[in-house]
Amino acid sequence: MENNNSNNWRDQILESFKIILISTILALVIRSFIAEPRYIPSDSMLPTLHQGDRLVIEKLSYHFHPPRWGDIIVFEPPQQLQNLGYDKAKAFIKRVVAVSGDTVEVKQGKVYRNGESLEEDYIFSPPHYQLPPVTVPQGELFVMGDNRNNSNDSHVWGFLPIENVIGKAIVRFFPFNTIGSI
Repeated sequence: MENNNSNNWRDQILESFKIILISTILALVIRSFIAEPRYIPSDSMLPTLHQGDRLVIEKLSYHFHPPRWGDIIVFEPPQQLQNLGYDKAKAFIKRVVAVSGDTVEVKQGKVYRNGESLEEDYIFSPPHYQLPPVTVPQGELFVMGDNRNNSNDSHVWGFLPIENVIGKAIVRFFPFNTIGSI
């Protein structure tokens, strides 16, 4: 009788270990390849995103198509920022303003893509700077924060290699009163 209880106890521990192992593997696979949580560390995306917001970053779709203009993406800092001391592990979040082949210009408080002024009802305030026309090279993006005048973005450091993109921001899950898609 006691031997039967020992076997049940061992079976339960083994079963619990299997469940924990499978759960851990699934969590790692999901986080590595499908989605992961992130938080907003600064005010560079105001008013769209606020410092401290928690987001779900979707990683799968960019395996099938490149980022598109208007997407809000999370990315590793490009080499030019890493050379200035930014940690590769400290991800940035910005909006894609232009993709490979597009020309971007900032003048008189407006951002222009391919000669057309962007309708940007999501920005905090119009940019207080000028940027002469630049054409985005193949395999790169031009990204900007929605808080145009308080954002360390492509207008400061240049183009973002597409391979630095981690994923696309899709859902805000905290604070609870702002839960929803982005």
